[in-house]
Amino acid sequence: MRIAMWSGPRNLSTAMMYSFAARSDCAVIDEPFYAAFLVRTGLPHPMRDEILAAHSTDTADISATLTGPIPGGKAHFYQKHMCHHMVDGVTRDWMNEVTHVFLIRHPARVIASYAAKHETPSMDEIGVALQARMFEDLCKTGPAPLVIDSADIRAAPEPMLRALCDALGLLWDPAMLSWPAGGHEADGVWAKHWYGAVHRSTGFAGAEGPLPRLDGAQADLLDRTLPYFQDLKTHALRV
Repeated sequence: MRIAMWSGPRNLSTAMMYSFAARSDCAVIDEPFYAAFLVRTGLPHPMRDEILAAHSTDTADISATLTGPIPGGKAHFYQKHMCHHMVDGVTRDWMNEVTHVFLIRHPARVIASYAAKHETPSMDEIGVALQARMFEDLCKTGPAPLVIDSADIRAAPEPMLRALCDALGLLWDPAMLSWPAGGHEADGVWAKHWYGAVHRSTGFAGAEGPLPRLDGAQADLLDRTLPYFQDLKTHALRV
């Protein structure tokens, strides 16, 4: 099985990649279209030059990797994707060959977390509107993709991951609940800028506290993104 996990930034996406990587039957890949996205947008993201030097920008080559032989001869291939990377010119012809899952997080938490590492993000960088649009597009051509809320995973990792595996048709593997500290060999080169907290972790953090209070441009961004999150939340897995 090839699992395309779609999220925005700061969505528990790296911890989820580590969780699936802990399975002995699963290979993983970290944001394969990031470098191609940077080339096409010209955005001055942190570590831009290092990312372009270390990762492919050839979308045909990337697509072949996503649909070709699974690395390491594994049975399953977990693909960590960002919705905002799928800009014009990034091929989508591979998307019919994977099972899609949407990982969501309350935008107030995403905005606060992103701004702490970079700056106040744009609507597209938050990604939730793009997630909602992609979800609707996929629903038009096939069954509704799975949706899972990162808050539900943090509050109850084993029940939620069991439910996700069951929905995917995967056998449950308790190895998914923990991983070694220090990162993973599949990490993108950008990991040293963004992944500090998850590199120090050995499993999912506990339930999150109250939502952060936002003001100014961040509060305005929350107002514009919250309806998209709420719509996706209605499709989220329950246990």
